[in-house]
Amino acid sequence: MQWLPEDWRPKIVAVDIDGTLTDDKKRINTEAILALQRLEDAGIPVILATGNVRAITYGLWRFLRLSGPICCENGGVLWHPDWPEVVMRANGDEAKQAAQWLAQEIPNLNSQGIESNAWRESEWCLFPSEDLQLIKQKISESKWSHLNVIRTGFAIHLMSPDLSKGKGIEVILDRMNLSPQDLLCVGDAPNDLSMFELANWSIAVGGSFQEIQNAANVISPYPHGDTFQPLVDAILNE
Repeated sequence: MQWLPEDWRPKIVAVDIDGTLTDDKKRINTEAILALQRLEDAGIPVILATGNVRAITYGLWRFLRLSGPICCENGGVLWHPDWPEVVMRANGDEAKQAAQWLAQEIPNLNSQGIESNAWRESEWCLFPSEDLQLIKQKISESKWSHLNVIRTGFAIHLMSPDLSKGKGIEVILDRMNLSPQDLLCVGDAPNDLSMFELANWSIAVGGSFQEIQNAANVISPYPHGDTFQPLVDAILNE
């Protein structure tokens, strides 16, 4: 199959983590890890672009020995060791307050949400099993109606409308003197749509949400992390 446009090779690659590098049980694909290291060895930096928190993303970045910045919490938190400070693009207090209010409005809703909220800095995440449509309805009728509500395979994110992976990656590209035309991205869930819209080329892994498949330039025939070995082969012409 044709993974890339003719006569084009990315200068940087942005990769989602949960559901993309991992399967639906959050097990990371070791072949995908090796493929990302091949990109780095070829001088193509990898950005981890995720809804996950900085602590978890940093750990993966460090152990994979990546060189690209990390884009965490859907663009809310950006970091690279060469930068003078962490870029915080939002404060998560408002989203947390909205979750606490929802718990008063919706019986049995757990406002504490997912485990990684213990480290969350710019947004708040509820369990994916909560009633998404009811949450959207209640938020739209509240003083937090400006917040975005987005479900991935692993959480329901309450977040500032200023946040998205695409906007976070725009900041990263500007700091690296690169253009969206240089960018390839890989993802699986609705929170990846903004980076699909930004990037010159986008790949939806097998098993991704239908709306992501509709937006992608290429839909992988391989599930989740199994996408990366053949994709990197194509990028490196191997």
